[in-house]
Amino acid sequence: MALLEVERLSLSFSGLRALSEVSLAVDAGEIVGLIGPNGAGKSTLLNCISRLYRPDHGRITFDGRDLLERKLHEVAALGIRRTFQNLELFRGASVRENVILGLAYRHRSNLLSDLLDLPAARASRRAAREEAERVIDACGLGAVAEAMAADLPYGLQKTVELARALAGRPRLLLLDEPAAGMNPEESRRVAGTVRRLRDEQGIAVLLIEHDMRVVMTVCDRVIVLDHGEKIGEGTPADVRRAPAVIKAYLGEETADA
Repeated sequence: MALLEVERLSLSFSGLRALSEVSLAVDAGEIVGLIGPNGAGKSTLLNCISRLYRPDHGRITFDGRDLLERKLHEVAALGIRRTFQNLELFRGASVRENVILGLAYRHRSNLLSDLLDLPAARASRRAAREEAERVIDACGLGAVAEAMAADLPYGLQKTVELARALAGRPRLLLLDEPAAGMNPEESRRVAGTVRRLRDEQGIAVLLIEHDMRVVMTVCDRVIVLDHGEKIGEGTPADVRRAPAVIKAYLGEETADA
C-alpha cells in the first residue's frame, strides 16, 4: 500500500473542471514531481490533499486512512505538512519564531501550566526551541535565525517556509513551487535540502515545480497534469521525452516538429 493514494479525483468550480479523474500514488520515502502548464490543476490537487478543498468525487487515503473524513486541523496531526505557492509566513516574526510556530501542534501545554510557568510548560518550550534549532541548521538558516522574515530576500523566505513545514517532522511533505523566485544557486540548495532530508528521515514528498532543473535533480518519478487531467507519468527522463508532455508545454506544432 502506498503512503498516499489519490483515486479518480474530480473537482469543478462554477462548472469549470479543475480536476478530472486524477489518480496517483506516493510511496513512503519517495519524491514525486507534479508538473504541468499554468492552470493544469496542480495546486488544486494539493489543496484537496491538505483538505482546503473538498473534491466533487474521488478518494484520498493516507497510510490507509480516508483523508476526506478528516477535518482540516487533523491533517497535520496525521503527518502531512505543506508549503504554499504564495508565502504564508508571519512577516513580523523572526525566522526562529516562524519555525517554532510550525511545532505548535506537537509541543502543547495547557493554559494554566503556561500562566504559572510550571515545569511541563518550560519543558515543552525548551523542546520546541531545540527542535527548531535542528531544522534551522538543516536548512542552512542559522545565520539569519534572528532576522525578521519580512527583511529577508524572497528566496530565503521560501526556505523559511520549508523549514516551518519540516519542523513538524512530517511523513508527507507537500511543496508548492519551493524554488519559485530563486536564483540557480538557491534552487540547487533547496533541491539538495529536500533530497537530503528524504534520505536521512524517509520523508515522502509531492512537489509542484516549474524549474525543470529541480524536478530532474530531485524527483524519483514525475506526474504531468494538463487541463485537470493526468497526461503522463514516469521517470524524469521518460516524461521529458513523452510527446504528450512536449505538446502540453510547447504546443502542437513544436511537438510535431
